[in-house]
Amino acid sequence: MAGRDNETGLQFPVLIGDIGGTNARFAVLADASSGLGETRIVQTASFASIDEAVQRSVLAEGGIKPRSAVFAVAGPVDGDEIALTNCPWIVRPRAMFSTLGLGEVVVLNDFEAQALAVVALGQEHLENIGAGASVPNASRVVLGPGTGLGVAGLIHSGGKWIPVAGEGGHMDIGPRNARDHQIFPHLEPIEGRISGEQILCGRGLVNAYRAVAAADGKAAHFTGPAEITAAALAGTDRIAQEALRFFVTCLGRTAGDLALVFKSRGGVYLTGGIAQKIVPALKEGNFREAFEDKAPHRELMRSMPVYVITHPLAALSGLAAFAQTPERFGVETQGRHWRA
Repeated sequence: MAGRDNETGLQFPVLIGDIGGTNARFAVLADASSGLGETRIVQTASFASIDEAVQRSVLAEGGIKPRSAVFAVAGPVDGDEIALTNCPWIVRPRAMFSTLGLGEVVVLNDFEAQALAVVALGQEHLENIGAGASVPNASRVVLGPGTGLGVAGLIHSGGKWIPVAGEGGHMDIGPRNARDHQIFPHLEPIEGRISGEQILCGRGLVNAYRAVAAADGKAAHFTGPAEITAAALAGTDRIAQEALRFFVTCLGRTAGDLALVFKSRGGVYLTGGIAQKIVPALKEGNFREAFEDKAPHRELMRSMPVYVITHPLAALSGLAAFAQTPERFGVETQGRHWRA
């Protein structure tokens, strides 16, 4: 039966949506115990607005009509008009009451949803990178190299899992060894500095590839991250191979830094399409070496597990868990929950 399970829950059926820069993913939860059901994946460029995308890809298909919605968006949730970072859509929750017939809308940060997914997914959706075992209820960290570098923490307190959203992808990152000092001067900076996102995302991999080529006085033939990754994994291009190894090493260093910040004995979780595609490179050893190279805490780092989340719809799983069992999570919804 549709309705609320408790005072903090959403009205069922619930529309859930993960809105990225390129794709948007939608599903409808019929009630507090049902599965995701059919997922609609659309390209954001094909629709003028999120309202139009929902109308045409979900509501026009008939079936269950949602009464409420919870969305994860790549951008800061501040006010009644939420602009997305890498997509021209603007989310206007109050307008959705009339355009989509919704009674309430919750909007979260996209990496909050990824953090929620960490405790919603089973072990079958996790690929272990190296040693270490997860400590129950211990803090966790999520990193997602994609269009940018998303970062979130997850802590357990008062019987609830609390996601901690932030902008960790913009922390400074610098050279550690002699080869780094040859490569770093050729990396394209942002306002005079090299942040994690200048290396650890799709365009960052291209940046790294060009820098490796420039350091050796070679031509850079590839222009996209997919072709660089493919050439590196196939072993057909030395510059691409070194660029991917440099990327993986820098990812290990950054993951290790964040693991120290949160003392993530519950694990570090790598999410998104890039991480899933480079699992063989992550398992070669330089990722764990960089991750653990945090004297005087090498032994602590060695005990922390690292996982690649392999579920293709991890964020939707996290949102579904929040919608169905809100009492399990300490998600702050003030200023992010609109009711008609």
